[in-house]
Formats: sequence, C-alpha cells, structure tokens
Amino acid sequence: MNQHSSTADPVDGPGPAPSRAAAPSAHGATRWWRDAVIYQVYPRSFADGNGDGMGDLAGARARLPHLAALGVDAVWLSPFYASPQADAGYDVADYRTVDPVFGTLDDAGALIAEAHRLGLRVLVDVVPNHSSDRHAWFRAALAGDPAARARYHFRPGKGTDG
Repeated sequence: MNQHSSTADPVDGPGPAPSRAAAPSAHGATRWWRDAVIYQVYPRSFADGNGDGMGDLAGARARLPHLAALGVDAVWLSPFYASPQADAGYDVADYRTVDPVFGTLDDAGALIAEAHRLGLRVLVDVVPNHSSDRHAWFRAALAGDPAARARYHFRPGKGTDG
C-alpha cells in the first residue's frame, strides 16, 4: 500500500500529496532523503512549456502536480545554468543564471515556489567540477591568472603543438 494519498479532481487535476514525516536524527536534523521518492527531471526533454520543441522550466513546472500526485517527495533538476550546451548543460558558463533555452531566473523561482506549494522539495544539480571554456574562471586561467589556473588541471598536450 502506498504511504501517500491524494485526491484527484477531474477538472483541476490531481491534488498535492502530503509529504511523509521525516524521522529526526540524533542531532535533531531530519534525514528526509533516506526514504524519499526523488524524481529526476532533465529539463531539456521533460516537458515543453513554450511550444518550441525543447523542454524548459515552465514545462517542468506545469507537470509538478502530476509528480506530487504520484507521491514524489522531491524533484531533482539536472543543470539548467547558462551553457554553450556542448556537454548537455554540464559545461556550465555561469552558475548564477538560467540558460535562455530553459527560461529565466523568474521561471526557476516560479518552479521552486510551485514545488514548495505542492509539498515537494527541490534539488538542483550543482556540478562544481565542470565548467565551460566560456566560464569566466576558465578564461582567466587561460590568460595566466595563477589563482584561476589553480582551479583547473592543465597538462601538456600530446600533439605537435603541445
């Protein structure tokens, strides 16, 4: 038997599923993720909210009630940061903004607010060990900035030009 229950309204769609109570740890903090149902959303292909054929944050937001009705506790969003998309968004150019392909910072805020309204937690895939050749730190590293170079591993190339 599923621990979640929800009511469905044939006009408005499914209602939010109540969150499971998280058991507190010995230190008083909850460990909600231990028994949570976490659904990963790859924004590019999950749902298209603006009709351009590419998934986006607005599309993901529109599907949140369905995930809540399924008993999902949290949504894990794959990277949607500004990126040249050479590595499917994992080549981050700027961690502080949304790639226009997926929407805007306001769209991200609206998705998070809607998820919280539905009782869903939101996990955002932070990929600090990846950056694009367009990231400001990488460009500074190539320009010779010692602090920026320390963030990367540079090795001599194997080709004729090194």
